[in-house]
Amino acid sequence: MAEITASQVKELRERTGAGMMECKKALVENNGDVEAAAEWLRKQGLAKADKKASRVAAEGRVVTAQADGKAAIVEINSETDFVAKDENFIAFTDTVGQAAIEAADVEALKATKLASGETVEEARAVLIAKVGENVQVRRMARIDSANTLGAYVHGGRIGVLIEIKGGNADLARGLAMHVAAMNPPYISPAHVPADFVAKEKEIALAQVKDTGKPPEILEKMISGKVAKTVNELCLTGQPYVLDTNQSVEQALKAGGAEVVSFVRLAVGEGIEKQADDFHAEVMKQAGLA
Repeated sequence: MAEITASQVKELRERTGAGMMECKKALVENNGDVEAAAEWLRKQGLAKADKKASRVAAEGRVVTAQADGKAAIVEINSETDFVAKDENFIAFTDTVGQAAIEAADVEALKATKLASGETVEEARAVLIAKVGENVQVRRMARIDSANTLGAYVHGGRIGVLIEIKGGNADLARGLAMHVAAMNPPYISPAHVPADFVAKEKEIALAQVKDTGKPPEILEKMISGKVAKTVNELCLTGQPYVLDTNQSVEQALKAGGAEVVSFVRLAVGEGIEKQADDFHAEVMKQAGLA
């Protein structure tokens, strides 16, 4: 039997919203496997939809830029929030955002020449010398289209590009704000992978199979549960943040538009910063570790 740690219980609670004792029991039942425990909790009806806690630790800034049917979004990281607010860092990120409009990918962006005559990579080295921290041009995305493009950045930390067919610039920006706030993984139910839907059906069946209801009623209950989950994950099924009395799908219909694609970047997404153990560091320095 695997030992169940407090950190495993904490992770499972963050992911599922279930209580501490339920999480501990789920981990015991599944030999410490957090993934299996999360699914077990959902089958017991004790958990909300699995929401993996994104391990965001790195600092920095997300910038967007638009020009002549092109739009770009770039994430540039620093080590601390203090440097992320430094005027030199902000000026560098704004310049790099504009340069990204013509760059095919992040490696091409690093080699792009700026108005100063330096490449982005050379300007980055100069900035590092100024601010005394490591700075990385981490990732970018670009949309080049005759369709309507929208961009939005929230607090410098979350940025979105969106492409819609039809509609107008105001609708595109409003939808970009929605994606920034709600972070939908899919555009519409048609974009949800079949294996995800199959897994949701399996979980829904486990939740209702002991209700004693006839098969045809169970099928309707399962379909309803799956449809609700899928809608909540899809941009089109969510209540529109700028007018919660209508769904995004209704807002799109009213604006004569459809969403073609979107990109959402959040600062530090997927980067885990090392947690320093002060006691261990002191012991190491003293030669006692």
